[in-house]
Amino acid sequence: MDVKPARRTDSHFVASLEKAMRVLEAFGPEQARLGLTELSIETGLDRSSVQRLTTTLHQLGYLDKDATTKRFSPSIRMTELANRYLWSDDLVKSAMPRLIDLRQALGETINFSRLDGTDIVYTARLPSSRTSYAAMIIGRRVPALNTSSGRVMLALREPGERQRAIEEWPMQRFTSQTTMDREAVKRLVEEAAETGYSIAENELQMNELALAVAVNRNGEPGGAIHCSVSGTVWTRERLREDVMPRLRDVANAIG
Repeated sequence: MDVKPARRTDSHFVASLEKAMRVLEAFGPEQARLGLTELSIETGLDRSSVQRLTTTLHQLGYLDKDATTKRFSPSIRMTELANRYLWSDDLVKSAMPRLIDLRQALGETINFSRLDGTDIVYTARLPSSRTSYAAMIIGRRVPALNTSSGRVMLALREPGERQRAIEEWPMQRFTSQTTMDREAVKRLVEEAAETGYSIAENELQMNELALAVAVNRNGEPGGAIHCSVSGTVWTRERLREDVMPRLRDVANAIG
């Protein structure tokens, strides 16, 4: 968790709650079960603090504890928090019927994402028959500069803001062909600003083509609709001709 310095000096800021959130955010795909020592390392908190926090979170029902290994993992109750968010997001609610229609018409994976800080977060995912489990889970967070969705949303920002983001936002290599050159990313963002869509190829996984269109809400990126297809079956030209107009129609309808 990245806590801004101003928040730490705010008299209303609850430091103990921030520490509890650090514990919850320590878990992830490769760290599904953690012991006290591991949590102490991940959070930067001393072991006794971690023990008190995990005990509290366990008693509240947000962490499960293995009776044999004494390791903790997020409990099923955590899904209630995601459920509450999705019910509160009016844009996702209004978009979902159209996203379902889009998925049925194209027969391909359709995602809806939001820009959160320097990342995109998937808030709706409608998989195709070949989609992997990892690509079905909402809440996945990916550096915005590495995705077609992030680039097309960034393209709606003012030029100066776009430039700062391209210079400063983090990136992550997912495949041997992930674009890591910031000048190349700049060209892709500027192209998205001109065309209104962005295409990514082999960026997050090999043999994947993705096209994204932003939802424009009064000049600000409300989100992005994203379609991913097999790069061995589809071409960029076919994506532009068959998918882009459909995504743009849905984006305009919910914007």
